[in-house]
Amino acid sequence: MVAHASAPVPHIDEDSAKRRQIVKGARQVFLEQGYDGASMGEIARAAGVSKGTLYVYFADKNALFCEIMEQESLSQGMSAFEFVPALDVETSLKVFGAAYIKLLCDPRGASAIRTVMAIAERMPEVGRHYYERVIANSLGKFTRYLEQQVQAGTLQIDDCHLAASQFTKLCQATLFLPFIFQMTSAPSPQHIAEVVDSATRMFLATYRTKPGAD
Repeated sequence: MVAHASAPVPHIDEDSAKRRQIVKGARQVFLEQGYDGASMGEIARAAGVSKGTLYVYFADKNALFCEIMEQESLSQGMSAFEFVPALDVETSLKVFGAAYIKLLCDPRGASAIRTVMAIAERMPEVGRHYYERVIANSLGKFTRYLEQQVQAGTLQIDDCHLAASQFTKLCQATLFLPFIFQMTSAPSPQHIAEVVDSATRMFLATYRTKPGAD
């Protein structure tokens, strides 16, 4: 077994820059060769660091891959998505739905999703990590927004987590599966808007508080 303890411990400033350098090189290798084809040696070469240095920052390929998956979500803006209180519920649903589908159907993000789907059965920790950091994070924010709307009397929902999942699935209709399985290219903003508008109408027809309701 190769020992990696001899690599020097970096200072804080060096640590941040070196970590970014490693992640950048690893992202390139993963995208080009997939998870199985990528090796820590190849990642070290692409990043311009030694394998010893690589292991100072990441315990294994799994940890490095999960780091990249999380950064993909952050770079696409979904993790930072916030609901604007001044917007009415219909507009908020449309804005969120469009942002959510843009995240799922982003060509760069799609490579990550396909890779995770391909290895999740034999490496469930990778699938769980991706779901928790990307999908569940967005769904959790949306659930909390719906709970606020219930408290405000705008919506009437018994299970906000279920309702949040239902809305995201409505927004995916005809868009996500054909794209992720490479039957179609990334949907246009106009196509996304059409599907999300329909999803919003269906959602509000079920959950909007009816006039005169207690």
